[in-house]
Amino acid sequence: MIRRSFARIAATTARMSGSLGAFVTALGVIITWAACGPAFHFNDTWQLVVNTGTTIVTFLMVFLIQHTQNADTAALHIKLDELIRVSKDANQELLNLESMEPAHLEEIRQRYEALAKTAADIKCKKERCMPCDADAAAEA
Repeated sequence: MIRRSFARIAATTARMSGSLGAFVTALGVIITWAACGPAFHFNDTWQLVVNTGTTIVTFLMVFLIQHTQNADTAALHIKLDELIRVSKDANQELLNLESMEPAHLEEIRQRYEALAKTAADIKCKKERCMPCDADAAAEA
């Protein structure tokens, strides 16, 4: 119950904090604070108010945003795992990348980097040898 409530509050807060309204509100607070500066003779207490407020908000937002990011990342992994699982020619080894040793992960990354380079080389050769569809249509 508490976890579910926290997840709902965190998601709502993260969504709202990225809105135009939140930005305008924060900007309004800063403008109001700056406008109060002359009345307080720009003293240490005046500066401490904004420093303390922004520090507290930042501290709490780190945890809320991290929670939301963790949930989004987990959902994305599940979706990608399902796409890999149902793809006939997919490399099933990719289903648990996040739990692999860094050295093994680097080997796989290098393998895919080499595949990408090969694909780019083939595309480049094809483009030099064969006219694109628009060129072929213009010639006809």
